[in-house]
Amino acid sequence: MSLDLTQYIASIKDFPTEGIMFRDVTPIVESPEAYHEAIRLLAEYAKERKADLICGPESRGFVFGCPTAYELGLGFAMVRKPGKLPRETVSCKYDLEYGSNELFMHKDSVKPGQRVVIIDDLLATGGTAMATAKMIEELGGVVAGFAFIIELEGLPGRENLKDYDVFAATVMSDK
Repeated sequence: MSLDLTQYIASIKDFPTEGIMFRDVTPIVESPEAYHEAIRLLAEYAKERKADLICGPESRGFVFGCPTAYELGLGFAMVRKPGKLPRETVSCKYDLEYGSNELFMHKDSVKPGQRVVIIDDLLATGGTAMATAKMIEELGGVVAGFAFIIELEGLPGRENLKDYDVFAATVMSDK
């Protein structure tokens, strides 16, 4: 049975800055039924893409990526913000819809040739997703696809990821 996950997404106006409509996935993880459905959809997509590894940026990429990896019997590669990883890393700077940042991952997280599905909660501009993909490819991995709980229509995320396969469990307005 399929649940409408949009019923479990809260919309918060002017967060984190004025003019942004923040889509909060907390209600999904608070509901056993909705969380199970979200992970089922992500796992189904990753299995179809023949993933060898799941990867996700902190923190909501962990919330959805780790249980997906567990469900499929795969490992999970963490993508973190500056100063969070203790071993040798690769990094990539990127733009957000409301700023910029830099992401890091351990150099040994992805093996050459591994098919990696990148999971996160939200696709807006695609900056975080592209930064993650660049690091995976730098390490010799193959980006098998991207999976998101929410895709914001009206923003260029999907267009910015046009060279990759993209799955979104829900599509919502950016307003």
